[in-house]
Amino acid sequence: MPLHMLRLAVGAESLDSMRRWCAEEGEIWRGQRVIGTHTKRMPTRTEELLDGGSLYWIVKGVLCVRAPFVGFETVRYGEDEYCRMLLSTELVETVPQPKRPFQGWRYLRPEDAPADLGAGGGGDELPPHLAAELRSLGILR
Repeated sequence: MPLHMLRLAVGAESLDSMRRWCAEEGEIWRGQRVIGTHTKRMPTRTEELLDGGSLYWIVKGVLCVRAPFVGFETVRYGEDEYCRMLLSTELVETVPQPKRPFQGWRYLRPEDAPADLGAGGGGDELPPHLAAELRSLGILR
């Protein structure tokens, strides 16, 4: 069963800025286009994350998009080692959920993950005033 991860999209102003980041920072890794993000420690449950898991991004306090995991690697910067999480550049919008800030990342069980928009998960069920506010923030299209 896949396992997911939550992480703050630090520096992202909107969903559009996330899309630009994917387009500008993407690279080819083992024949696949990916984006990479670093963390200090390698997750202990990488096999579960690679079994269909995604990194769910929190943009400006709203969980609104995910990117499927492609791989993990250890990289060295000077004396320090880091984990590089490799993600698909194909971002999938999800039903927006407010989330409080936290440091680092957190595991996310599949049953707690928001549904993808357009997947029958309820993206059209948002109250009009909430959908308008999310659009004004650039989080919802």
